[in-house]
Amino acid sequence: MFLASKLLAFFIEPLFWVLLLMLAGLLLVRRRPRAGRALCWAALLALVLGSWTSGPEALLRQLESRYPAPPASSLQNYVGIVVLGGALSGPELWQAHRQIGLNEQAERMTEAVALMRLHPKLRLLFTGGNASISGEGTSEAHRAKVFFDAMGVDPARVVYESASRNTYENALLSASIPGVDKTQRWLLLTSAFHLPRAMGVFTHAGWNVTPWPVDYRMTPHDSWFDFSLHYGPGLWELALHEWLGFAAYRMAGWL
Repeated sequence: MFLASKLLAFFIEPLFWVLLLMLAGLLLVRRRPRAGRALCWAALLALVLGSWTSGPEALLRQLESRYPAPPASSLQNYVGIVVLGGALSGPELWQAHRQIGLNEQAERMTEAVALMRLHPKLRLLFTGGNASISGEGTSEAHRAKVFFDAMGVDPARVVYESASRNTYENALLSASIPGVDKTQRWLLLTSAFHLPRAMGVFTHAGWNVTPWPVDYRMTPHDSWFDFSLHYGPGLWELALHEWLGFAAYRMAGWL
């Protein structure tokens, strides 16, 4: 499943299909002009659809609206926060510069720090290994420890799971950490668009989790005719990755 998800990420890239269709059209245009021209037009259509932002925004908006955050005043009954990886730049940046880089999902880390400061009794469980195909480089948990230590979070309040490569393994391997009781009440902190899949996996694995959404991407819908060649392909990739991932997890019996 891990390798399949990596291959899927390649095939849901809109520009991949634009280039594939255009290349196929150019190769066929001399021998089979009609088919070649049809493929070139299909490439142009794929480019237009890939730049249409309203479609993927609607898909992401459905995911983000699934779980509202509970009021902060109710957190005294929770034992801790489960923070899913994905917010840190790759190990290459750390190896080259010894600096921790945060990507567009940075709120997973910054919100965790804020909650730990506001609620001194909460524990933090960070889960994230090395999601690269090669498996080389430091784990995300290692880099997360550097980040949380730099932010002044008490190391005694934090535990790390460093072997997981996807959301399913986050839930499975985190439960095996000594001193972690998944039946106690935990907050599950991740990006709002990722929460439906994460909640399904963790609940199915027996965790007693309450969603804590961060990293919202969508605003209330205002138009179906927005296009951006800069943002569109990335939005399509994000939306398709999450929806297809949800479907794959359901077929695998992980939800």
